[in-house]
Amino acid sequence: MALLLLGIFIVIMLIGTPVGFGIGALTAISFTLLNGDYSIIPQKLYAGIDVYTYLCILLFILAADIMSVGGITGSIVRFCNSLVGHIRGGLAHVNVLASMLFAGISGSATADASGLGPIEIEMMTRGGYPRDFSCAVTASSAIIGPIIPPSNIMIIYAACVGTVSIGRMFLGGFLPGVLLGIGLMIYCYVASVRRKYPYNKQRASLKEILQCTIETLPALLLPLIILGTITFGICTATESSAIAVLYAVIVAALRKQLSMKSFVRCCIRSAKASANVLFIIAISNAMGWAITTLQVTQQLVVLCMEYVSSAIIFLLVTNILLLIIGMLLDAAPALLLMVPILLPIAMKYGIDPIHFGVVVCLNLMIGNITPPVGMILFIVSNVGKISLSVLYVKIIPFAIVTIIVLFIVTYIPAIVTFLPGLIMR
Repeated sequence: MALLLLGIFIVIMLIGTPVGFGIGALTAISFTLLNGDYSIIPQKLYAGIDVYTYLCILLFILAADIMSVGGITGSIVRFCNSLVGHIRGGLAHVNVLASMLFAGISGSATADASGLGPIEIEMMTRGGYPRDFSCAVTASSAIIGPIIPPSNIMIIYAACVGTVSIGRMFLGGFLPGVLLGIGLMIYCYVASVRRKYPYNKQRASLKEILQCTIETLPALLLPLIILGTITFGICTATESSAIAVLYAVIVAALRKQLSMKSFVRCCIRSAKASANVLFIIAISNAMGWAITTLQVTQQLVVLCMEYVSSAIIFLLVTNILLLIIGMLLDAAPALLLMVPILLPIAMKYGIDPIHFGVVVCLNLMIGNITPPVGMILFIVSNVGKISLSVLYVKIIPFAIVTIIVLFIVTYIPAIVTFLPGLIMR
């Protein structure tokens, strides 16, 4: 059944159907197979977006648009060039590092991709990088957010298990998140050297760096404000996104580059972009319910577990299984469905539950950038204004890098267990 649904979806995408409608068609087919009541679909659509946290998607997109109108993006590009412009792939490294730095802003890869994505893509595009490469870097770096603490999906995992410390989960995800960022930056450097992407022939002087820093200081303060308010418990991610909008408006107005007319245009563009993202999320929620009801995931588990004979093979099968499920379901329902099934088997083979939890979360995040589905790819395709088929091709090398990191983390448990064991004895 899983292969049948996946094949149907690939065919729907190949004939040029818009992503949202393609997922909707697959949902309708799934409901038909269930002989289900179609009146359930509107309920699932509404339930999928009736989440307060999703408000930050609109606000982060709006803040990014206002920053672009205010000319702040250009300042960021000049600042980044002054620091690492002399290195091949400099702006790509900035993209990855920004995702690592903002990893705890929302605890969601979706929010990071839709909020930081437009800024990062515009920054790299203006810096002379191809838009498709810029979008691929943005999509792959967005999945670092839910791995480096704090992380919503790790909280969900801890709740599913009931006996796992959230603090240990956070500490366990730190080194794998850093390792993932390093892996992506290595590939960005190699790709930039091979493709001869532009870079500064000469290092910027200290005076030039200082001038760029002063010019970009208002933009540099924005992530610090967002990160600081969340870290110190002053406000939630959604509330911090509202602060980001207010701050962006003030800075753009002081620069005298934001009029009421341009502000209204920013609001309209942001509303359209957010509507596209939320429509896909709503449809995906309905599709996730249908796939769960069809017991597709349970069938995959039964099929895979027939061939398991050791912990090494179990982890290999689990990785393959969760990568597939991560393409079909959002992380939260996938966790709620799969953890109660897989964790008892992991415990039977003596696998540390913290290690297993980080592996599960990393799997599901990688699934979000793995064709032919991948929620993050849908969002970046939308905010980056690039064809999904082009992004499918460009994301493959990045997905391979993330999978390599996944297997390193899977088979070297100390990467996960070192910090929890050291700090929380």
